[in-house]
Amino acid sequence: MSAFEYSALNQQGKTETGVLEADSGRQVSQKLKEQSLIPLQITEVQRYKSSEQVSRRWFQPGISRVQLTILTRQLATMIRSGSPLESALTAVLQQTQKASVKSILTAIRARVREGYTLAAAMDEFPGVFPKLYRATIAAGEQSGKLDFVLGRLADHVEQSQALRSKIMLALVYPVVLTLVALLVTIVLLTYVVPKVVQVFENIDQVLPGITLFLIAVSDFLQNYGLYLGLIVLVLIMIFGALNRNEKFRFGWHRFLLKVPGIAHLIKGINTAVFARTFSILMSSGVNALEAMKISSTVMSNEVMKKAVQMAAERVREGSAINQALEQTGCFPPMTLYLIASGESSGNLVEMLEHAADSQEKEFTTITSVILGLFEPLLIVTMGGVVLFIVIAILLPIFQLNQLVGA
Repeated sequence: MSAFEYSALNQQGKTETGVLEADSGRQVSQKLKEQSLIPLQITEVQRYKSSEQVSRRWFQPGISRVQLTILTRQLATMIRSGSPLESALTAVLQQTQKASVKSILTAIRARVREGYTLAAAMDEFPGVFPKLYRATIAAGEQSGKLDFVLGRLADHVEQSQALRSKIMLALVYPVVLTLVALLVTIVLLTYVVPKVVQVFENIDQVLPGITLFLIAVSDFLQNYGLYLGLIVLVLIMIFGALNRNEKFRFGWHRFLLKVPGIAHLIKGINTAVFARTFSILMSSGVNALEAMKISSTVMSNEVMKKAVQMAAERVREGSAINQALEQTGCFPPMTLYLIASGESSGNLVEMLEHAADSQEKEFTTITSVILGLFEPLLIVTMGGVVLFIVIAILLPIFQLNQLVGA
């Protein structure tokens, strides 16, 4: 049995859409006719092979992080209360308003009714449910702790979304401020300055070097500003295209890890993501080797991702986790110490949580300081640019007044 999305005309001539479970499209058509509906389109809910495929298909159903958190929390509550999995899915489905989420949940429920496990049903939507999510649920089902695992997953998604939102909100103000500063500077140089400079055209006077420089910059932006903007846009598009290439992306990420300051931030946030994911998987019953491999997939830096995968191979050969990670040279000493302490005390999950909390707090503190310094620095820079323009314009006027006075 599969889930099918449909659109049909009712007796009033209005279009209705929805999702039905059936063995075939023909059966869906028959069900619609029994409801006095005229089928217009019937489509089986598509399975997503990858997250990239989801991003390319803008109008295909998907689940946002917020929606994923909500339905995970609802499932955990229903299963904890003793409801069978199918009943829990039905209850969550009835509370869901968004059509795309309904489509995916209906398809999953159809698979569960056929005897599939929840993880196996979600495996058909790898672009919607991340590997971490599916592996954790599989471990929860095997250990009989699905309600506990779903609760941990909901916490994880909430924490990830909170961290992402915090970063995005922190970046919005400086980005807007920078764009406004650039726009004001461009308007001054391409519109205001040329109008003012026209005053000096009919004056037989040698202009100061600072004024000549300002006029040259203004003329350049007027004549070539549009081409310069297009060049920048093309370069950004070329970089985006190259960044899809695995080798180029790996080289770019390796370069970023060598840039002072930036490297520390990248290592910190990737370490936090790795430690948090590793902790959730271990607490859910996933073995350490598999947990390391899955945790590497959620890291954004390709170099660190590869390093963790190589470390997992060393662990498979008998190395301790902290020693295998230390050999990569990508992880902070404090994180390695906490992992070593957790391994020796048998409390690795808790130590991983502490490591993740520590790195997230450090990342938040550093970014807050950087953004706090960026604002006054940008204001001072903008003030300096305006002051330069004002001096370049007023200096010839002062010299002219001195000549007239003489």
